[in-house]
Amino acid sequence: MSEHPVYPFVAIVGQERMKQALVLNLVNPGLSGVLIRGEKGTAKSTAVRALAEILPEIRVVEGCPFQLAPEDNLPLCRECFRSECREKRLAGEAVESVSRRIQVVELPVGATEDRVVGTLDLEHALQKGEKRVEPGLLAAVHRGILYVDEVNLLDDHVVDVLLDSAAMGVSTIEREGVSFSHPARFVLVGTMNPEEGELRPQLLDRFGLCVRVEGIADRAERVKVMERRVAYDEDPEGFVRSWEKEGRSLVERIEAARDLYSRVEIHQDQLYAIADTCLEVGVDGHRGDIIMMKTAKALAAFDGRRKVTLPDVDTAAELVLPHRVRRQPLMDIAASVQEARTASR
Repeated sequence: MSEHPVYPFVAIVGQERMKQALVLNLVNPGLSGVLIRGEKGTAKSTAVRALAEILPEIRVVEGCPFQLAPEDNLPLCRECFRSECREKRLAGEAVESVSRRIQVVELPVGATEDRVVGTLDLEHALQKGEKRVEPGLLAAVHRGILYVDEVNLLDDHVVDVLLDSAAMGVSTIEREGVSFSHPARFVLVGTMNPEEGELRPQLLDRFGLCVRVEGIADRAERVKVMERRVAYDEDPEGFVRSWEKEGRSLVERIEAARDLYSRVEIHQDQLYAIADTCLEVGVDGHRGDIIMMKTAKALAAFDGRRKVTLPDVDTAAELVLPHRVRRQPLMDIAASVQEARTASR
């Protein structure tokens, strides 16, 4: 047990839509992350940090600063500064690998571009003719989750770096004509309080899903929040142990859904329903349609089904469209989905 155990994801009271959006991104990382908007004290950060305990496992080359899988055969290995591992890879020899959970890497709001991207030792490159790299956060988060609290307060130059990496799946370190690139595919999770400012449209569009969280209005649920928080504060280890069984059950369900996802079928009529909905609410481009399709399939997989249903499409719309609507930014997405469904009949 860690010295400061994390509050269990499965112990969070309410906020079902937020938890659903996060879990769906574990089922299919191709959903491009989630933006969580809401007032302070609504468990936004708690939920994201708690993901660390329910994440599936992956295999990585032991000690690899770029989180490569053992089967990866990338040109990157030819330029890597870890000579022992590099020599084994180039010789076709097996390298040590380990299983570990997918990582949640937190990006501080005040992080510099060098801290995010990494740096090159230019002097070493000029003297030895070799690239020596100090990897940044984007290397550590490859195949993982990048969490940005108060994402709306990020400096513009860091936003630009994230946009480039999210679009290309690659991060490039450049200095004085010397460059080094490595894979940087990650799920971007951002939390923000809209009262403190909005996101740049370019970054907003990169989040696949978007949910809004509010304080719980039900009396009994609010009491439950207090009781669980007191129990955790008084005995963190004991509280975490009491939720281990439910946590393992959720991990198993996520892993089963990840395996099932590629076999989930979506009927062409449902694809037309997705297109009709996006047209009806005025979504720009095609990213929304594609993410809706993937989300509907992830919902079916998480439910253990091999076929997408119209309710899956409706739920996907409520997760995918709120931040993509241009004509009426404050519209009721659920009502608009129903209107689009009626119009398409």
